[in-house]
Amino acid sequence: MAHWSTVELPNLPVRAVLDDLVATLAARGSAVLVAPPGTGKTTLVPLALRELGGGRVVVAEPRRLAARAAAARMAALLGEPVGRTVGYAVRGDRRTSSATRVEVVTSGLLVRRLQRDPELSGVGTVLLDECHERHLDADLLLALLLDARAGLRPDLRLLATSATVAADRLAELLGGAPVLEVRARTFPVEVVHTPPARGERVEVCAARAARRALSEVDGDVLVFLPGVAEIRRTAALLDGVDVVPLHGRLSSGEQDAALRPGPRERVVLATAVAESSLTVPGVRAVVDAGLSRVPRVDHRRGLSGLATVRVSAAVADQRAGRAGREAPGRVYRCWPEHEHSTLPRYPEPEIRTADLTRLALELACWGVPDGTGLSWWDAPPGGALDAGRSVLSALGALDGGGVTERGRRMAELGLHPRLARALLDGAAAVGARRAAEVVAVLDEDSGHGVELAGRRADPREVRRLAALVRDGGHGGGDPALVVALAHPERLARRRSPGSPVYLMAGGTAVELPPGSGLADAEWLAVAVADREPGRSHGRVRLAARADEELALRAAPTLLHEVDDVRWDGDVVARRVRKLGAITLSSKPLHDLAHLQEALRQGLRAEGLGLLRWDADGLRTRERMAFLHRVLGDPWPPVDDEALLDVVDLGEARKRADLARISGEQVVRSVLPWPAAARFDELAPDRMEVPSGSRVRLDYSGAEPVLPVKVQEVFGWTETPRIADGRVPVVLHLLSPAGRPTAVTGDLASFWRTGYPRVRAELRGRYPKHRWPEDPLTAPPARR
Repeated sequence: MAHWSTVELPNLPVRAVLDDLVATLAARGSAVLVAPPGTGKTTLVPLALRELGGGRVVVAEPRRLAARAAAARMAALLGEPVGRTVGYAVRGDRRTSSATRVEVVTSGLLVRRLQRDPELSGVGTVLLDECHERHLDADLLLALLLDARAGLRPDLRLLATSATVAADRLAELLGGAPVLEVRARTFPVEVVHTPPARGERVEVCAARAARRALSEVDGDVLVFLPGVAEIRRTAALLDGVDVVPLHGRLSSGEQDAALRPGPRERVVLATAVAESSLTVPGVRAVVDAGLSRVPRVDHRRGLSGLATVRVSAAVADQRAGRAGREAPGRVYRCWPEHEHSTLPRYPEPEIRTADLTRLALELACWGVPDGTGLSWWDAPPGGALDAGRSVLSALGALDGGGVTERGRRMAELGLHPRLARALLDGAAAVGARRAAEVVAVLDEDSGHGVELAGRRADPREVRRLAALVRDGGHGGGDPALVVALAHPERLARRRSPGSPVYLMAGGTAVELPPGSGLADAEWLAVAVADREPGRSHGRVRLAARADEELALRAAPTLLHEVDDVRWDGDVVARRVRKLGAITLSSKPLHDLAHLQEALRQGLRAEGLGLLRWDADGLRTRERMAFLHRVLGDPWPPVDDEALLDVVDLGEARKRADLARISGEQVVRSVLPWPAAARFDELAPDRMEVPSGSRVRLDYSGAEPVLPVKVQEVFGWTETPRIADGRVPVVLHLLSPAGRPTAVTGDLASFWRTGYPRVRAELRGRYPKHRWPEDPLTAPPARR
């Protein structure tokens, strides 16, 4: 085989380190290459690695588009067609031969290949490209390759490449691998900030910046947008301009067109696929919307999907660098200059935020369900991994003993486990082709409009999926059933007639957008839903019309009966038939135990004020509380919490019945015996005063109070005491009209100092009443 340098290769910066790189891998078996985009690491390095021998060089790319483009570029450099020396394999498309020495694959496909053949027979070197992007499949692939290398293939050579300098962790994972760095020869890029006007949509700002770039820069304009929907809307705003879309859902021919120079200046509207690994020729200006679409999962609400977030500073720099690949360029950033410093430094690794159901299945297939024992860049969060395993158990992919045969079959399909289940069971129910059509739409999620019935999938993908499963023999079927098989917990029923809000079986409320053609549907099979920050309801993005019969057919494991026994201002007691959180029907419960369980909940929630309390009952409770406070044991507490368990509900069945239960009887039921015999002595209800009157004490405050007229206590020299003499009674001394004139807990002091003031103030106002100068010798009087 010819040395790499004898082949006519472009003079890109990476050529300076190729000899060192090949020698390092030969000697150490692993290495990290740090090289910015445009240095040739994706195309020249794999060709140089052929010299190492020992088997095929496999290059793992995070995206299908990048894999195909890299293979095409390398084949062109060798002057060969793709599939000879250099080939590729992506989902649904493979071009290789017995002569292939370099194969470019997606990370996910290599994970599947590794699961089938952990030794990677016939492979000598694996190049993990663009590790800095931190895609979930790439992180998993790295962990599995390290595990295979430690056990079965110690001779397997691993090279990890990154466009950023964050290589220390990679080198550590690879066993202290050497780090080689390539400096990029880049042209200067001028930065221009073109923030959106108030309320301006991202595509309007991007289209305005693209037109400005066309007028100011000679060359093509590459516009970075978060997703396919934004690309479509931006294209509609660029009338009279050569617009070329570039994203992962396009056909290979459409993608290739974007990667070839055009006859006139073009505007290439791209998602994140153009950030690295790909070179779009002719670009002199970049418009960066500053947004990216990343996977996110809300475990509490059961919503997962793609969220639009701000890009990181590292991604913004990579995007800007696209303008300086071939000549000086300019980047137009659609955010204010002062906000640039607030961008996160690097993108968030998918493993920290994404749905980990598929990862959990791959780990189970590898034999390490919880991922322990593997070397991770970032270990999967335990809660998210547990949530993924719960989904897999519900789908029949896992059981107590690990992965099931059904689970392995689902993994082999290369789809998210939910979609794999929908394809397998949907084919049996509605036919392979119909199931494949729906699954293809769900997997793409790139159309517009809420109704799934209006979506059309790529016919090639439909044929590929249909070929993977056995046909159930049915000539058609309801797409809602296939959706429900994938997402049974997203079956949803309208909350109330005419309302746009639906309750999903998983317990989350979602709302149809205005103008939806599904507005009259009682049931929905929701395929995609998300929730904007600050909103209480989720938003339906894709759904199909369903009904109760279909829901029961698709999700029998969610069907259950539950006794709904609770207090809601009165007794609620019913047996409810539910599909997850959705109520299908209910009937009242009449047995006394259930009704009284709800009554006790009501007493806990609203207190014992629901019972019948007359003045005597309240005073009895206050007297008991006083003795518990000042004497303690054996006098028990009589607050609501203490009395709740001793309330005898008898035959009470509803709120009104509680008002017939005597609160005083409840209090007296906890009187301690034999100490209860002294209850009236220790905390008397009434107290005799010198006039002979028996005056009721007031125990409602912190201290016992005796309200009595001044004339009735003439001659009383000692302050009365209760509770075996431990507590003095506070006297509220009243005027003849019953109004308070003095408060005292020391009668002797009052007669000396307080009474002369009271006498001087009141004897003119009440001349018919006696106001003796010496109250200690004057006889008391009731009137």
